[in-house]
Amino acid sequence: MWINSRQAVNSIDQLFNDLIQECMYVAPGARLSYLLRSRLEKYKIDIRKEIVTRIKDGCAPLFIACKRGNVEIVEYLITMCHADIEQRGMYEVPDDRSVHCVTPLWCAAVSGKLPVIKCLMSHGAEVNAVSDTGSTPVRSACFMTHLDIVSYLVENGADILKANYNGGTCLINSVQSVELCTFLLRHGADVNARDIQNKTALHYAIQEHRFETTKLLLDYNADPHLKSRCNDDALQTACLKGATHIFEYLVENIFYTMERLADANELMGSTFFDEHNDTQTALKYWRAAMAIRNDNMVQGKPMPKRPVIPKRDSFRNATEFTTIEELNSISLDLDAIRIQSLLICERILGSHHKDTLFRLMYRGASYADALRYQRCIDLWRRALEIRVEKDSILYNDTCFTAQALVRLMVDLNKKTVELIERDKEEPRFCDVVAIFKLLTVHLTDARQLLEKRPVHKRQRDSYDRILKCVTHLIYLLVETARSEEEKLETRQLVYDLVRQCPKSASTEDSLLHLCVSSLNTITSSYFTADDIQMIFPHLEVIRLLLECGAHVNARNESRSTPLHVASNAYNFHNSLIKLLLDYGAHLDTPNKSGDTPARLISSNSLNNVNLVNYITLKCHAAQAICKYGIRCTELPATLHRFLEFHRE
Repeated sequence: MWINSRQAVNSIDQLFNDLIQECMYVAPGARLSYLLRSRLEKYKIDIRKEIVTRIKDGCAPLFIACKRGNVEIVEYLITMCHADIEQRGMYEVPDDRSVHCVTPLWCAAVSGKLPVIKCLMSHGAEVNAVSDTGSTPVRSACFMTHLDIVSYLVENGADILKANYNGGTCLINSVQSVELCTFLLRHGADVNARDIQNKTALHYAIQEHRFETTKLLLDYNADPHLKSRCNDDALQTACLKGATHIFEYLVENIFYTMERLADANELMGSTFFDEHNDTQTALKYWRAAMAIRNDNMVQGKPMPKRPVIPKRDSFRNATEFTTIEELNSISLDLDAIRIQSLLICERILGSHHKDTLFRLMYRGASYADALRYQRCIDLWRRALEIRVEKDSILYNDTCFTAQALVRLMVDLNKKTVELIERDKEEPRFCDVVAIFKLLTVHLTDARQLLEKRPVHKRQRDSYDRILKCVTHLIYLLVETARSEEEKLETRQLVYDLVRQCPKSASTEDSLLHLCVSSLNTITSSYFTADDIQMIFPHLEVIRLLLECGAHVNARNESRSTPLHVASNAYNFHNSLIKLLLDYGAHLDTPNKSGDTPARLISSNSLNNVNLVNYITLKCHAAQAICKYGIRCTELPATLHRFLEFHRE
């Protein structure tokens, strides 16, 4: 009896596998084989339903048949096997490679299988069932521009006003097709509906350079003055994307003030220079802007540029051109044009705009590629200042900017040392100080935010990466301080930092833990992973931290002290071990695993430090008390703390 049951189970398993194979590989339009149908129909309906409800690779047989457009198989599975027409499967959208958990109807809609959709609908499929991102079948069919499917779904009750969880509507998804947008608008689509970024379909049509769609949306009363979360309206979006035909159409058909038109021409010129490296077109738009300003004088002077941007070291204290003569004088100076473009962006878009920040980073990277490192540092430092002011050091983009900047400076310092070119002073001490202050002033506040629950992993990781940047900045302070005044300033900065007692959020590592570890490195997408600079353990940095009061016996999450970390084979240096011991590191402190630095060091064949000189009678007594569980209720508080260093 047991053998028969097992054979039955194996038979059903094999039947399911064969069913999956036929659903996947049978030609479109074909039926299941006669043999397979006969085998299925030998079982009662409840067994058949159980078989066709099984899943392989995230999909049931019905889902696979819908995806491939096998309407005959779909009909058979529903009518003869009672397949669940709402059973979800995993679908990878071909265009953007995103994976979604969706119903068979959604799958068929995206796949463009109208006969399957009609079959599913005839059996009562839910026309507005949403995917895991809140997207309906009709919205996803819009993304694939399947007009025939959209039309059929709408006729059968599909809600074209229902947005996904990010606010994306059918109309937003359809801007690549004028015909589809026309259909949706005629059926009541909200032309000014906004998504989570406060963008409308008009924003998306412009940023994709869809000229005909843009005209259509405007004809249906799309509001060109609505602003996205980044404060971009239709005209500004056209300028940022370099959509010249749309720009000209907006200028000709919508009223803008003369000041706005001048700003728009200046921004358009900046886009052509930064995005397309087209200096002549940039100058053409800038001259058009100057013509507008000269034709609209204010108190006998060209229309002023507002707001006035203060002079910045990052831009070499340059100011924007205000006359055609000034523009002509810089027209052959590529560096001056680069700075003008950045000044225009910051004035018109604002310092916090994502395009302002992107262009700062991009221009900085281009300077680095040209080996003009100081110009890169200037611009990336400005971007970091904006990031910290706009968001915080816990924000991913802030961390990204800090890592790129600090990594560049570390690499530059190493290169300067190797070439013995200390007179170059790259990186500069003043830059290191400014960036150090920028990142450390908010460390305590940021760590307090991480104490709140829930703790977001991305923010915790950003904090830890910033802390690594700070340790590398300490290294740069030590390396770049030349005069006695600079060395005193370095000591004061590090002393103030040590008093904050910063620790990593994930492992509770102190600054000392980080600086004795060779794993403390900085990665950045601006640099190759094969060229990571390993500067730790760094003896002078560790000495400075100890002199400034860093706790030599601080414990991390695994109860390891800096001496534990330094005792690992990949960090081991006799001079490092001796330095920590000279500052009072305990050899006999066990971590969570029960390991002591004494055992780790003594087992290292490279060790030449006489450990006996560093184990005191007090340590022996503490070990004995901990080993035998002796109760010590009348000890001074300092000795209680000493005992804790010897407990596991």
